[in-house]
Amino acid sequence: MSVPTPEELLAVARAAARAGAAVLAGRSSTALELTNKGEAGDWVTDFDVAAENAVRGVILEHRTTDAITGEEHGTTRPENPSGYRWSIDPLDGTTNFIRNIVYYATSVAVADADGAWLAGVVDAPALGRTYYASRGGGAWLEQEGIRTRLTGPQPGRKGQILATGFSYDPGVRAEQAEVLGGLMDGFADVRRLGSAALDLCLVADGTHDAYGERGLNEHDFAAGALIAEEAGCWVRRPRLTSPLDGGPEHGHRLESWTCAATLELSGKFPL
Repeated sequence: MSVPTPEELLAVARAAARAGAAVLAGRSSTALELTNKGEAGDWVTDFDVAAENAVRGVILEHRTTDAITGEEHGTTRPENPSGYRWSIDPLDGTTNFIRNIVYYATSVAVADADGAWLAGVVDAPALGRTYYASRGGGAWLEQEGIRTRLTGPQPGRKGQILATGFSYDPGVRAEQAEVLGGLMDGFADVRRLGSAALDLCLVADGTHDAYGERGLNEHDFAAGALIAEEAGCWVRRPRLTSPLDGGPEHGHRLESWTCAATLELSGKFPL
């Protein structure tokens, strides 16, 4: 098999994310079957599973020897893996989805054997927005048939907004709340939208000035962080400790921050 370009991988990612988002677009309040994944408020619906199945189906149609990591089905590796691995969050913002709050999306990204992210897509059906990027190809937004290149937030503007999120774990959440006051220094206000993937994209499109959150899973940040990075933002995210098996390692993930902002705001976040 020939070595794919980031643009070729992006085409697959866009088709896969579109398939997952099409499942989410069928949302009906009477069709939500809910179970809890352990932490209070950490819900999974039948749509999460169906959307991941749809995403996996598209990827496997085009990339039969790639590994896939999904939020609902974990990591699957073919017998002779290519070295590329896909990271799927079929429904980022499940609580929003359940309550019909529009900030939810399907997120799809792909990394190479060294853990470098090559392409990523965040498709938000309720917003009518698709954010996407390929390494070296810039970051883009498609909405209502209009394609716009993303260049991140305006440096130094007044009334800067910080976006963040909080863990379902009460202990971690208490620690996050304790540092929030310090994070807010210099910002006019804070937003908590409930979708890390979209928060990162909203830094990329300049809506947020900065985003930072501790303890994200890989599938939460995989696509959105690349989109912010390709929009010219400063980005920090956990390194993959095992690129072909998924990562980062659990303890490292809980202590790590994922952040995106203008370079001038990079010093606002804990190391």
